[in-house]
Amino acid sequence: MHPSQAALRPLTHRVVTGAIRHMHNPNMPRARGILTLKDHVYFAKATAEGQGRNGIVKSNGDAPLELKMAMPKAIGGKGDGQNPEQLFGMGYASCFLGSLQLMAARAGKKHIAENSKVHTKVYLGHPSDPELEGFGLRVELTVEGCDDDEVIAAAHKFCAYSRALKHGAEVTVNKI
Repeated sequence: MHPSQAALRPLTHRVVTGAIRHMHNPNMPRARGILTLKDHVYFAKATAEGQGRNGIVKSNGDAPLELKMAMPKAIGGKGDGQNPEQLFGMGYASCFLGSLQLMAARAGKKHIAENSKVHTKVYLGHPSDPELEGFGLRVELTVEGCDDDEVIAAAHKFCAYSRALKHGAEVTVNKI
């Protein structure tokens, strides 16, 4: 979708209903629903400033973190810092591993995931839909050290990152 077209529709309509039809083809099936929260048990706060993909990101909380961001060399940057795809991959791998270990424990098989590792590959590329400008993501997860397909499937169903990618996430854009 072109940015100018997105500005023509109120953001809240897209977030609340989760049922937007493609602007150029109203007969397309409805978009997937949005997973909403009834409450929250934790929230993380982050701030980006400076030159966007070449700026600084900070996160406050129990263990504050500040990182220099840099566009990857593969897309014309210097590659002398982190990038959003790395951070996303790290978060997803960590969340999925925690979900894997929890699901193994719930199945009475805690030992099968204790020494497991989760590897992610986050691909940044152009969407195959010619109407969408900009970039999109594709993610591959690889589980090492746990061969139980049911536990892996349960972890994928439980993991917050997997849920956000599969079911969507509620996003609100505010301005100050």
